[in-house]
Order: sequence, then C-alpha cells, then structure tokens
Amino acid sequence: MRYLYILPLFFSFFTAKAQVAAQHCGYDFTSYLVLDVHENGKKETIKGLKITIVDSAGNDVINLNNAYSWTNANKSLVFSLNYKIDDSGKRITEETDKNAKSRWFFPFAKENYLLSVANTFPAENFSIKVEDVDGKANGGLFKTQIVPLNSYNMYVLCSAQNERQAMQFGPRTNRPVEIILER
Repeated sequence: MRYLYILPLFFSFFTAKAQVAAQHCGYDFTSYLVLDVHENGKKETIKGLKITIVDSAGNDVINLNNAYSWTNANKSLVFSLNYKIDDSGKRITEETDKNAKSRWFFPFAKENYLLSVANTFPAENFSIKVEDVDGKANGGLFKTQIVPLNSYNMYVLCSAQNERQAMQFGPRTNRPVEIILER
C-alpha cells in the first residue's frame, strides 16, 4: 500500500523535471548584424555614415510592429556605431575617453556599426545601403553602396544556436560584414 503512494510521487517528480525549460541566454530571439566599414587599404572605421536595411527596390525597410527587430517599432532599420562605456555602464564621450577602464558596450562588435534584429530576420530578402550624407564628418566623399545580405551575416550570440550553425557547411557566422567604401 505504501508503494501506491510513492509511485505517483516518483512519476510526478520525473515528469515535472522533464517539463522544466532550458536556461535562456540574454540574447535569445535576438541576433546582430555587424558591419566593418572602411576604405580600401585602411583599417579605421568610417564614422558619420547613414546605414540602413533596404528592400530590392532600394527603399528603407520599416520595422512594422517589431516584425524584424525587437527595438524601434514602426521605424526604419538603421545601424548605429558601437560605443564605449565606463565601469558604471555610462556612455563615454570622446572628451571623457581618457578613462583607462573603458570598454565596448557590445564587446563582440568593437568599433563597428551594428543593428539588433530578430532571429527570424529574413536576411536574404534585404540589402544594406551605405550613404555618406553627413556633410560634417566626411563631406560626402564616399559613393553610396548597396550590399546584399545573407543569413550567415547575422551574429547569433546564444550557445545553442551557435552550435547548430557551427555544424552547417558554408560561410561561418559571427563575422562582421566587410564593406569597403570608394571615394
């Protein structure tokens, strides 16, 4: 009779254990597009550029109801330049960059442009448009470029997804898209 009470307890323990979800990563459901934009023969990142995701007609892609990214709903998908932070997590400006304890906010991106997108982002359907529109930074020196995207261009930061992609053949993920601008 005692076993009749223990048996349901035994099964409920193991079925509850099987239903516990795996631990989630802070970057679950999110990937990043990272761009290394520079001139031919130079390593310095060109600042002051307008970089957007465009469709096949060259129109800016709008993030309708967060369909493509979890941030900036109903706005264009625009890249931003990574920045440094101090020990307290506050953004460092060029004037306060003398601090030896500064680090990149997104360490995997270093001094590159980046954009947060959903893991379901259909990269093959879109391109990157790089424009030098800021007259102050570069004076409009660089030609506009449109570079097609691929799914392997996305940074997948959670380990389970990285393992799955590591088993696939073809170009490796988690590498910046290199864009070489011409004058």
